[in-house]
Amino acid sequence: MLDPYPDVRIVLSTSWVIVYRSVLKVAHRLPAGLRARVVGATFHGEMDVSRFREMPRGRQVCADIVRRRPVAWLALDDNGDGWLSWAREHLVLTDPVLGIASPQALARLKAELAGMATHAAH
Repeated sequence: MLDPYPDVRIVLSTSWVIVYRSVLKVAHRLPAGLRARVVGATFHGEMDVSRFREMPRGRQVCADIVRRRPVAWLALDDNGDGWLSWAREHLVLTDPVLGIASPQALARLKAELAGMATHAAH
């Protein structure tokens, strides 16, 4: 899926980074092609764990976007709670069970990636 998009990088937003105390350990559980694209996580060592856990996922991602300031970005999540209005258009809402394997989520992800690639080419 990401092969036509070599510039795509991944920021993990998962409590497993806290559990394993390392984004590298969590990334290691991904297939090699995805693992190589991981550039960080929404949780980092300078953050307060309990405060981070209290934040809805959308707020965690928004805080990371403000910190990293990517030119273009998408978020894949199965929970639409806590997303700020300016960030919601970047959210690809996935199915809680099927993830991006749901036809709607996969179609939206493909369309968004293609749109971003077209925009970057111009």
